[in-house]
Amino acid sequence: MTTRPSPDLLVIACSNGENLKLSERFAALAQAQNLSVEVLDLTLVELPLFTPRALAAGTPPALAGLQQTLMAAPRWVICAPEYNGSIPPVLTSAIAWLSVQGDDFRALFNERPVAIATHSGGGGHTLMAALRLQLAHLGAHVVGRQLVSNSSNAAKDDSIADLIRRLIQLQPLQP
Repeated sequence: MTTRPSPDLLVIACSNGENLKLSERFAALAQAQNLSVEVLDLTLVELPLFTPRALAAGTPPALAGLQQTLMAAPRWVICAPEYNGSIPPVLTSAIAWLSVQGDDFRALFNERPVAIATHSGGGGHTLMAALRLQLAHLGAHVVGRQLVSNSSNAAKDDSIADLIRRLIQLQPLQP
């Protein structure tokens, strides 16, 4: 069995629409900065909605692979749509599943550099605030700048590239 090298950057798409396209743009611009990148489409990870009943039914097989993918990348970009002024269910549920794994799920987040971005049908700013608050609560180092875009305010390549540069400057936790 061969293991692939860990990427410099993991771009997490929390929808399979505009935020997946935004994630792919992040990946392309990171590659242009000579970074190895992987895009994770969270909508393809086979996790049921987290509930106490689902937890009692057992750990979903896909959870271990998700945890390994997240642990392998020293930095993340999260591209998420705004759902009713907050974090999309696919991301909230994934974090909930991850939180019941192992003795210290916060090791996934502690001191991990994370950038946040959205392509939102709404304003996107309440999502950014909620996501920043949750990630900080989990111990992540969230880049000060964020990217908010929508159909009338497209994401600019210069802004994406700058956000990647800022993210790379943050030092991840050393194992």
